[in-house]
Order: sequence, then structure tokens, then C-alpha cells
Amino acid sequence: MLMRKIYIAGNWKMNKGLQETKNFLETVIPELNKLKLENVIPLIAPAYPFLEEALKGSYGSCMQVSAQDVSVHSEGAYTGEVSAGMLASLGLKYCIVGHSERRQYHNETDATVNAKILKLFENHITPLVCIGETLQQREEGKTENVILSQLSGCLKNIKLLSGEEIILAYEPVWAIGTGKTATPSQAQEVHNLIRNWLKSNYSDKVAEKLSLLYGGSIKPGNLQELLDCEDIDGGLIGGASLKEEDFLEMVQIGRKSKGQEC
Repeated sequence: MLMRKIYIAGNWKMNKGLQETKNFLETVIPELNKLKLENVIPLIAPAYPFLEEALKGSYGSCMQVSAQDVSVHSEGAYTGEVSAGMLASLGLKYCIVGHSERRQYHNETDATVNAKILKLFENHITPLVCIGETLQQREEGKTENVILSQLSGCLKNIKLLSGEEIILAYEPVWAIGTGKTATPSQAQEVHNLIRNWLKSNYSDKVAEKLSLLYGGSIKPGNLQELLDCEDIDGGLIGGASLKEEDFLEMVQIGRKSKGQEC
């Protein structure tokens, strides 16, 4: 049976300072080191100032570290921006792009996300690309059109050969930070739509190997039923990933799902 990588990815957003980051890693890393995780990849995305500390604190473990965003520019007079080259110089291997909060508060478009993906590829960093519809779009029956449009725009001129060069996360905007979660059937329907689009626009191989995450008010209590869905390969997790015990519990849930070693 094909086993895609399962990601338990914590997006910390603008939370946790330096000492809190250290404390989290000092608690979590020893527990992760006790586990045989096989295809399960724990990942955290701290704020920019603490990426280096997170990399140091997780060195030698299975924990991966991601940035939350990246600039479309390589260098120059762009105050406050951080380039993909700068992230690569830290040794970073992952970066989130296209999160709905970036789209909402910073007016980022699919074209912006596409440009960021290209910069990350140039620097051998795996993009974790977020797509998803608003509540209004869902209620108007536009979910499919919105998702397909975002896929086409974000992945324009992006070459994928193995399916492991990139991660996609479906995050219905109406379920982010609201306490609402898409039902497993709602989430699976969109994930299946995405996987079929990948088959049509890339190949069966890419579609079968590419990890599709769900994001939107995930917590230990609802992760299992989402992972039980055929096309959901992990979670992009906000608030619940900030608590050491919840993060570890979700890693364990991922570990026991989809035929992983348990």
C-alpha cells in the first residue's frame, strides 16, 4: 500500500517568544525521540526571530521547522521582508505560503503565492501551500470553482515530478480560528477534488505521492476522524499546536493512522 508522508504541522502564527519556544522544544523533543515515527513528520512554524533557536533545539530529532511566510524578492530595499535565500542560509527546509491570513490581511493573491513558490524552489525549500474558500463562497456553491482556480493560479508554471516537492493544505477560511471544523466528508470531498486535479494536470504518480493536509480548528479530539479520510494526509494546526501535550497527542494519532507504525 502506498504510504504518503503524514504531517502534523503546527503553525504558531504570532505566538510564543524565545523562552516559550525553548520550553516547548525541551518538553517535546525528548518525547518524540522515544517514538518510531516512520512516515509521520512533526513540524512547527515559529515566528521569524525564533527559527534559528527552533532549528538548534530540534537538531538531530525528527522535528522539522518551517517559516510562516517568505518574500517574493531575492534581496534589496524591501524593509521587513525575509528572502528564501535567507531562510535557506539557516538550513530551513519548509515554508508556509498562501495562508488565508496573509491573503486577508496582506492582500496576497494566487500570483503572489506562485512567485513565492518559485523563490522557495530556487532555494531548495519545500513550500506548504494553503488554499481554501470563504463561508460566502461555500454557501454560494462556489467551492469547487474557487479551489480549482487557486490551484491553477498558485501552481502556474510549477513543475512537479515526484509529488514530494510540495505540500498542499486545504484550509476552509470559515473554519480557521472559529471553532468550526469541516466535517470529514466535506474535507474529503475537497481533498479528492484536489487529488483528481493533480492527476489531470500532472500525473498519477504526483497525485498519489503529494501530501494533502487539512487546516481549520484541528485539535486532538477531531484529528483522527479527519485522518481516517482517504485523501487527508495530516493537519496544518493552529492553536492546538501551541500546547506541548496536545501536539504530542496529535503526533501519536498520526503515528497510528493509515497503517503507520504504532
